[in-house]
Amino acid sequence: MYRGIMRALEERQLVPGQRLVETELAAQFGVGRNAVREAMQRLAVRGIVNLSRFSSASIRQLDLDETLEVMDVADAMVVLVARTAALRYDRRVHRIPLAAAIAALKAADEGREPGSFSRARRGFYRTLLMIGGNRELMRLLPAVSLHIVHAKYHIMQLQRLRLVDYKKIAAAIAKKNPSTAGAAFLKHNANVRRAILGQAKLR
Repeated sequence: MYRGIMRALEERQLVPGQRLVETELAAQFGVGRNAVREAMQRLAVRGIVNLSRFSSASIRQLDLDETLEVMDVADAMVVLVARTAALRYDRRVHRIPLAAAIAALKAADEGREPGSFSRARRGFYRTLLMIGGNRELMRLLPAVSLHIVHAKYHIMQLQRLRLVDYKKIAAAIAKKNPSTAGAAFLKHNANVRRAILGQAKLR
């Protein structure tokens, strides 16, 4: 059920602010109410849902200020992810998984299947974390609410921009250049901010 809700969010079947009714979820996933509550607790810890004593859980909704706060936290995290991956990159071990992560992003961009690019993006981040091997980063980065940001601001222009930026980040990592890799990730986040602020002005 936990994975099902994450997938539905990626495929835009669920959107930020949407209510999650316990009885409906239990029927949809064929589980008991206790399993629903356990999944809701896990999703709340990940920052995916908001829990309330007096109403149904809901997919977390970020206003613009909160979104930019998430991006501020992400800045610090992704620089460390990129630098660590570049420092520990071993071509013999990591060339194939890094190339596969980029290939998955390209295929998802070309296929345009709902949610496929989001899954490929998560695969890219997982690959960088694996290369870097920092266990604390593996624990902390998924807790940053980037998935909610991606769900709220689904912009095709942003998807193409991500693909271009991720290629540059991967190239810097493969060259074992931590400063360039970190700077490339910061530039990527700045590009994401501009796209988000541009969309927010249109609303």
